[in-house]
Amino acid sequence: MSQEKSKPIKQFRVGSGISGAIFRNEVQRDGNTIVRYSVKIQKQFRKKDDNQWQNTDYYFPEDLPKLQLVTAKCFEYISLTQSKDSEEQTPV
Repeated sequence: MSQEKSKPIKQFRVGSGISGAIFRNEVQRDGNTIVRYSVKIQKQFRKKDDNQWQNTDYYFPEDLPKLQLVTAKCFEYISLTQSKDSEEQTPV
């Protein structure tokens, strides 16, 4: 299943346009299941001619602080989730 069809496990949005979606992917490697996370960053805008929402991966300079915040939140969430997963798998 592609990321476009699967649902993100977490989303962060800054303002009305910049968002980051986190996807959890399970990969088989050497007979083990490994969890990998991926992030999709995008900007939404409304086209003036037909008033429809569009996605883009182009950013203006004033978007960069928002982009930085979204990527930092995604990184923080993934890091904390991986730490929590590791603790749950460690035998006591």
